[in-house]
Amino acid sequence: MSNRRRSQLKQEVNIEMLLIMTFYVDFMKQVLQIICLIPILGGSIYSILSVWTTKHFFQKSIPDINATEKFNPSVTVLKPVRGIEKDLKSNLRTIAVQDWPEYQVIYSVQDPQDSALPILQDIQLEIGSQKISVVIDNKEAGANGKVNNLLGAITEARHDTIIISDSDTNLKPDYIKNIISPLSNPNVGCVCTLFKVKSAHQWFEKMELLTMNADFIPSVIFATVTGASNACLGPSIAISRSTLQELGGLESLADYLVEDYELGRRVWTSGKKMLLLPYIIDVTVDLKNWQNWWTHQVYWDQNTYLARPWPFIATILIRAVPFAILFAVARMGDLWGLGVLGITVVLRLLTAGITLKELQDIEGFASLYLLPLRDTFGLIFWFLALTKRTVVWRGVKYKLINNGKMVPFIN
Repeated sequence: MSNRRRSQLKQEVNIEMLLIMTFYVDFMKQVLQIICLIPILGGSIYSILSVWTTKHFFQKSIPDINATEKFNPSVTVLKPVRGIEKDLKSNLRTIAVQDWPEYQVIYSVQDPQDSALPILQDIQLEIGSQKISVVIDNKEAGANGKVNNLLGAITEARHDTIIISDSDTNLKPDYIKNIISPLSNPNVGCVCTLFKVKSAHQWFEKMELLTMNADFIPSVIFATVTGASNACLGPSIAISRSTLQELGGLESLADYLVEDYELGRRVWTSGKKMLLLPYIIDVTVDLKNWQNWWTHQVYWDQNTYLARPWPFIATILIRAVPFAILFAVARMGDLWGLGVLGITVVLRLLTAGITLKELQDIEGFASLYLLPLRDTFGLIFWFLALTKRTVVWRGVKYKLINNGKMVPFIN
């Protein structure tokens, strides 16, 4: 065979290989586009449905109880505190000035040198020690620091009706009246309220706000209305002490990463109702830097994954914005690709805006321009939550084990 013929055959082979590679690349691009269209369509439909479920949820009324005549139990509020947070004193004081006849507030810390202790003592001095108790106790029943802190507080509780309320919550004067009203029904085992994040000043705090107010809370409402799952939201919980003991007590929750979900799971599997109220409290966001935000986002998704693994995994099918971006890239930014991206983003912003209006979230409206970016990062956090088996909580690293539990991480 002549050199010329060999060269010609080589060129023909190269052309065939190029054609095969071009076909393969085109085929993979088509497959990628089809794959991307699934979450784009799924997420867009979900966004529309979430508007309906949110409106439907807020049409429900809180059980009408004339608290002063029909249901007025004495209440103990447990407020675990650790360190100085943004607006800490004003937030903590809101639980001390409630429109309720008889209640006790217990602020608890674990470290006698805790920097928040003088604030707690100031509130106690202002309101009076009959209503306000300050507890210092370093119980260590497990890896969950919040539960350990609560264990020190609950030993001082004088009343059977217990409210667990996070230190970063800002509460209206009718908070106690609203959250305990459903407990008048003996079939109700536990009550929690919705929350919305506020006081976001830095860009990463605004991203945190959007995660909670425009993504997490609508998903909780959607699951509640459709019956897909129940929710027990940790920032604000009411339960009787006797019910809590029947479910194993706080001690049995001390090794769970998502102790609020585990408490709710025990309530609804016991045959009692786990009730989510259409009542909103405010939670102050306090992040020092973008690294804190990143860590907390991964931690939050790990919470959700451990609490409800398969539903969390299935959220890949409703993450419309990041897949719309991939779709536009796969189509090399042509008119069709950019059109799909534009429609997806506009629909996401529109439906999120309606939801934020239902939540009366003015801050969220002002930060909506960041939502597409937040949704894109959300896909990264979703992946990390599936693959990371460690979590950082208040600066301490833990290893996640079976059944949503955690143990201190040892290198």
